[in-house]
Amino acid sequence: MTDAQSDPREKLLDAALNHVPFDGWSDATFRAAIADSEIEPALAKSLFPRGAVDLALAYHARGDAAMLAKIESADMEAMRFRDRIAAAVRFRLEVADRELVRRGTTLFALPQHAADGTKAIWGTADAIWTALGDTSEDANWYTKRATLSAVYSATALYWLGDDSEGNRATWEFLDRRIENVMTIEKIKADVNRNPLLKPLMMGPNWVMSQIKAPGKHRMQGFPGSTTPRG
Repeated sequence: MTDAQSDPREKLLDAALNHVPFDGWSDATFRAAIADSEIEPALAKSLFPRGAVDLALAYHARGDAAMLAKIESADMEAMRFRDRIAAAVRFRLEVADRELVRRGTTLFALPQHAADGTKAIWGTADAIWTALGDTSEDANWYTKRATLSAVYSATALYWLGDDSEGNRATWEFLDRRIENVMTIEKIKADVNRNPLLKPLMMGPNWVMSQIKAPGKHRMQGFPGSTTPRG
């Protein structure tokens, strides 16, 4: 991580963190951070054009970097892959401050900032998959990140309200979510290996196109399908 004493971005962010629990990620926090850090307002505005929104995103990015450092230093060789994913999500929450995340959740729940929040969570999911060695380039690249984004979001929301010792309830919740995902992935894999069921994975639009296609009495790929000949 860049030294906050020499990087005005880090200095501003550090100054803001003292105010977020009281004022949220707001203009008041941004102004207070500028005053506390003694950084020129014009420079602060150039670094964070949208003020506190960009500060909140910078805080999220800082958390992703801290998570990646923990992943890199952890010994995961003996872990099952699902346990590596769970560990990465746990690392991400462990480096976060609950109140700062709570305030961020409130900010990104606003319609005008929802896309920023979604992009930030997607970035976390992408960072995890990339750090764990994912090399997929097809539709699986999107599916993996979308699924993990949903798991991370649900777990983070659960964590915000968790008062169990050592966040035990959150980690159990996370394990259940990942187990559900892995079950779905196993079902998808089994279906894809079965020539009788594989067409179902193409989705309802494909199924309807086969039903409505002129001259086709049955869907291609299913037993007994027929394709009229000239």
